[in-house]
Amino acid sequence: MTGSEESPSFRLAYVPGVTPAKWVKVWHERLPDIPLTLTQVPAAEAPELMRAGEADAGLVRLPVDRDFLSAIPLYTETSVVVVPKDHVITAADEVTLEDLADEVLFHPLDDVFDWDRPPGEAAFERPATTQDAIELVAANVGLLVVPQSLARLHHRRDLTYRPVIDAPQSGVALSWPQEATTDLVEEFIGIVRGRTVNSTRGRGAAGRPADGDTAEGRTAKPGTKSGAKAAGKPQGDKKDRGAGQSAARQKPGAAKSAGGRGQRARTGGAKPAAKRGKPRKRS
Repeated sequence: MTGSEESPSFRLAYVPGVTPAKWVKVWHERLPDIPLTLTQVPAAEAPELMRAGEADAGLVRLPVDRDFLSAIPLYTETSVVVVPKDHVITAADEVTLEDLADEVLFHPLDDVFDWDRPPGEAAFERPATTQDAIELVAANVGLLVVPQSLARLHHRRDLTYRPVIDAPQSGVALSWPQEATTDLVEEFIGIVRGRTVNSTRGRGAAGRPADGDTAEGRTAKPGTKSGAKAAGKPQGDKKDRGAGQSAARQKPGAAKSAGGRGQRARTGGAKPAAKRGKPRKRS
């Protein structure tokens, strides 16, 4: 392992809204003798912390400087608008940016979205932080569009939120300096990707996950047992298969009747469509 002769440790930066607890727990189970230090930093400062050598890796918001940093995308968040609980928007299940056109929307200095043009009417000033903007929303001064995790992080009883279906979205990634892909970084990459203790570790090109090896899940390879399952190979014991074959030998009229009842059962429970759009204000 590269580095000095000092006792090894791992420093992980993470941005507000990201919760690394599940991965940290696995780290402590697998590497109990190597401390993992967590540092929460504003989204804009996380790359600089790694550039300065003060963090070995970071859970950051995309995009990042790919000339200096490697990154493995983990997930993309839903964007929501934070509103007072008595706001007219709460009558809808989801809204669009057009529904917010007449609303005052805050654009804090630490906003994680790269807006071409912020939606809504501009506020009288830009709050310094998302937390400051949340306080202004609670004061009924305006609204705020943020990733859902930040709405949850700054939760207040007098506020709620609704999804904005056409707003920009924020992606979260595991990132680290390209020139400092140490063994401990590889260990954490394996944990985030869901590798088991006995899995073989290997470095991918420029930090890209191998095919079927992502944090969300893996694609079964053709020819393997799990691949056969994914392809729809019948499962179950001989008794189950025998019952199915017996059912197939029923009289044509009985099968047709059973199929008709199944079709009616399937078509009778359609999920109602979500209420969309900003409702009209009552006079």
